[in-house]
Amino acid sequence: MRTITYLFPIYNEAGNIDLLHKTVSEVVKPLEDRYRVNFIYVNDGSRDDSLALLNAVADADDRVTVIDLSRNFGHQLAVTAGLDLADADAVIIMDSDMQDPPSVSLELVEKWEQGYDVVYAQRRSRQDTAFKKATARAFYWFLRKVAEIDIPENTGDFRLIDRKVVEELRKFREHNRFLRGLVSFIGFRQTAVQFDRDKRHAGVTGYPLRKMLRFAADGIVGFSAAPLKLISKVGYFISFLAFVGICYVVGVKLFLPDTAVPGWAFITSAVFFLGGIQLIMLGVLGSYVGRIYTEVQARPLYSVASVRTGTNVPNDARVLAS
Repeated sequence: MRTITYLFPIYNEAGNIDLLHKTVSEVVKPLEDRYRVNFIYVNDGSRDDSLALLNAVADADDRVTVIDLSRNFGHQLAVTAGLDLADADAVIIMDSDMQDPPSVSLELVEKWEQGYDVVYAQRRSRQDTAFKKATARAFYWFLRKVAEIDIPENTGDFRLIDRKVVEELRKFREHNRFLRGLVSFIGFRQTAVQFDRDKRHAGVTGYPLRKMLRFAADGIVGFSAAPLKLISKVGYFISFLAFVGICYVVGVKLFLPDTAVPGWAFITSAVFFLGGIQLIMLGVLGSYVGRIYTEVQARPLYSVASVRTGTNVPNDARVLAS
């Protein structure tokens, strides 16, 4: 009998865990006649009672594995830890805040049974603030313009991935991870399932604006050299403006000397403008250099405090390796 594993990263989700597991347990019942279903919960350094609740869930359900990371490493690395452990024919990655309807996972399985290796859930609608919708739309628009791969719009990490895709993902050990980009980069047969995203059931988002901006930078810098190319284009443009300005000044001096007015304010503004552009360029270069520095250090992606594996989880589950 083939195995399907549900993977949930957990960070301060004490208000959602019981309802989440109860709901998913009900949803998967139609699969149990032909699949062995189990669950991996990755506690990403939660500061609330999430770990205690997860252990209680594991006590009551022997299909549950709880991975407790030593501290908060972030959503993408928590998912990576779960993928490293998962020993299943398919893994379904879902968020834990009940915004990803568990019932949609059955549609993902149907597409997988039709031969697709990656089935991603694509948001048809989402109950978020206007600001978040607008920024998400702008991010995906920009990413499509500059990225070297095709990342579907309005998709998150809610998806089903086949065993062979999971095995390929394990080869990618970069620290600044953008998993949906990596999955697109790997390839294989991919398709979408449309769904309507719900509101968060409890708690607060683990992605405030600061983290969202950093996550967006991971997607753009990790899959595009466009920012580096843009530096050269901006340099050429400013050089062209400078050349035009020089021609204008020389022309006024030669042909209209009476109208020439000393412009210290203009010169000062131009100097500050060019200085700002240079600092921006250095910042872009620094983003790439910083990534190189992080990768050269070759540190583990995460550290594990404990792994609690249920009795109904395959015995040949992988040992976590980072």
